[in-house]
Amino acid sequence: MPEKRTVPRKKFNMYMRVMDDDTSEILGHMVEVSSTGLRLETVAPLPLNKDYYLRIELTPDVAAVPFIIFVARTKWCKMDVFQPNLYQVGFAIAEIMPEDQAVFMQMLQKFGS
Repeated sequence: MPEKRTVPRKKFNMYMRVMDDDTSEILGHMVEVSSTGLRLETVAPLPLNKDYYLRIELTPDVAAVPFIIFVARTKWCKMDVFQPNLYQVGFAIAEIMPEDQAVFMQMLQKFGS
């Protein structure tokens, strides 16, 4: 399958869990991030093309705010190659407030490699 991404991705070097803000359920944790999306490692598959209000709780060393919330849409989901009890899920950011976008980009710069 040819690569469709046009924005560079970075591995995320900090364990940061991501929650569904509507249900307070932990969806997974970030393993890869770009300026337009992210990849989560999850314990269950997620439906494609579904919008989620994602909440990322932050610590003071990451940002001055306790969390950011944004809308992201699932674009793909596949079973992990090495751990079949985990799933890799790609999200595209659909909607984010400018101040939360600034924090997201700060996280990308600080923890992306």
